[in-house]
Amino acid sequence: MQIDIVTQADEELRGAFQRLIPQLTNSNSNPPPSLNDLTALVRDSCTTLMVTRNEHGEIVGALTLTVYRVPTGIRSIIEDVIVDTSARGEGVGEALMNRAIEVAREKGATNISLTCNPMRAAANRLYQRLGFKQRETNLYQYKF
Repeated sequence: MQIDIVTQADEELRGAFQRLIPQLTNSNSNPPPSLNDLTALVRDSCTTLMVTRNEHGEIVGALTLTVYRVPTGIRSIIEDVIVDTSARGEGVGEALMNRAIEVAREKGATNISLTCNPMRAAANRLYQRLGFKQRETNLYQYKF
């Protein structure tokens, strides 16, 4: 298993997201990103896109880490952790998460936040096993 930090968007990456995004439980209203979307994501200085490759070099997992500065410090958030159904149970998600934790720490973040759909039982167990604690907070969203 190999974890890469994506530095350039290409057709291979676009194709991987065409396959991976529909596997997210909450992706019903969000189509897979275009090549332009991925290019913008990779170029964003606050964002780190990571992918995991299997022994054949195929992308079988992805994670997005955003590290940003606020008046009270440096924060980070993990979004869109996706492991292909063909690679689940092989440690892909754990490897991605551990690499994201390492990168966030290197960038000076004092914590990492993430949200997870309660229906994703295996993912929720993974996050708890890695030391993430469920917060008592209200989560709000404003849709445009």
